[in-house]
Amino acid sequence: MSEESDSLTLGVLGGMGPAATLDFLAKILAYTPAEKDQDHIRVIADINPKAPDRNVPGSNTGHVLAEMAGALRGAGAELLAMPCNTAHAHADLIQRASGLPLIDMIDLAAEAAAESGAIRAGVLGAKGALKLYREYLAARGLGMVALPPDRQEAFMETLYAIKGGDLGPEAKRQMKAYAAELVKGGAEVLIAGCTEVPLVLEPQDVKVELVDPADLLARRCVAVCLGYETIPQVGA
Repeated sequence: MSEESDSLTLGVLGGMGPAATLDFLAKILAYTPAEKDQDHIRVIADINPKAPDRNVPGSNTGHVLAEMAGALRGAGAELLAMPCNTAHAHADLIQRASGLPLIDMIDLAAEAAAESGAIRAGVLGAKGALKLYREYLAARGLGMVALPPDRQEAFMETLYAIKGGDLGPEAKRQMKAYAAELVKGGAEVLIAGCTEVPLVLEPQDVKVELVDPADLLARRCVAVCLGYETIPQVGA
């Protein structure tokens, strides 16, 4: 921990997308027990919407994220968090480049799905995120339910509309419909596998438990930074 404070300094690789990052930072604030300014966690955030699109094959996302992580360490960060599911495909590179531990949001969500008692988890996410979740859930003995190809394409259109600022009734209706399809397909728990999903989908909108990975990440960041939980090992 830093000499000036009894809590760790958190570095956030953000901007993927900006609204989801701001929502995550608000959660950090809400979950931190504080009576005055100085009780809060120091957060150094790189909100970089210029990072290449994680959903475009061949993009240079990993190297950009590695540079961001290194800069965050140089600025004083002692622990990293990244409120973007798909970007976790570059988690190892980020940790190697910075030498800092990154709290694994995918792992937190998969763990929560397993603890729900479900056998099959539905995931609303981009292709890269679905690949990660399939692996993490399988490691815990869970199957994964995803949208069929045509509906996955429709989901991505909705996702980009949300990234464009559309948080209106139609975006919410569409997201509720995708969630309902996964439940109908056998999902016993749902994971919001893109950080934009919880911006328009709430727990009361679905018939099963809705896991919000960014919410879990915020809670874990607060716990680790304040010393309530142990610091994860780099690469773990």
